[in-house]
Amino acid sequence: MFGWVQFSVPPGKYGVVSSKTHGLDLKPVKSGEFRWIWYKVIPTNVKISIFSLDQNVYPINFNSSLPSGNAYASFVGISNADFSWNLHGEISFALDPDMLVPIASQNNLSNQEELDSYLKNKAKNIEILLLRLLSSSGNDSTRLELLMSGNQDPQLEKEISVNFPEINDFSIKIYTAKYPDFVLYRQIRQIYEDFLKSQREYISSSFGKMAESHIQTQLRFEELERYGDMLTRYPILLDYMRMEHEISD
Repeated sequence: MFGWVQFSVPPGKYGVVSSKTHGLDLKPVKSGEFRWIWYKVIPTNVKISIFSLDQNVYPINFNSSLPSGNAYASFVGISNADFSWNLHGEISFALDPDMLVPIASQNNLSNQEELDSYLKNKAKNIEILLLRLLSSSGNDSTRLELLMSGNQDPQLEKEISVNFPEINDFSIKIYTAKYPDFVLYRQIRQIYEDFLKSQREYISSSFGKMAESHIQTQLRFEELERYGDMLTRYPILLDYMRMEHEISD
């Protein structure tokens, strides 16, 4: 009976077993899962730290603006456009039970309070990544627009899972949002991009003509250089060319 470890873990909780003789057990103890370890029978040899891995909820408050919105508006001559946005909501996630032991070991977590502090810092890191993804100049406004309309973004959730493999069941909910005119933003951005495209084509064409002119000039110089060399070596050709010109006249 002394070797049964599940008796030390309340229902719905998880235990991390450490012992003086065998160090940290790599498998977490789950309530209702019967496990017997012989070195638990040794008095004071084993310690079981109890953790709750319930879903955690953290508030989020974002304030930013659509990428280059002011530059686009200034380019088309719109002075009162406001492309700033903010949203308030929450994110939720749970720690993957299979990651409990390595995380507890790497971060020296021995109780629930320390785990809660670790997860709170993890939520801050997730919040920073979310703000970067939503504000990135490499993204269009579609992702932000979807979230603000209350839709889920599977791609966003996938990026979170890739960057934070130690968590699962991630979700984001938006409660209130102030959002810009996405239609106007897309229209003036397209105007700006079309202008840049036409400028690139014009510059490319101009450089092409300059390069062609340079090549022709260089070829003409080389041709004259060859004539000069021939006349230097064979002066009689100059008399021949003069006679040919007089005859043609």
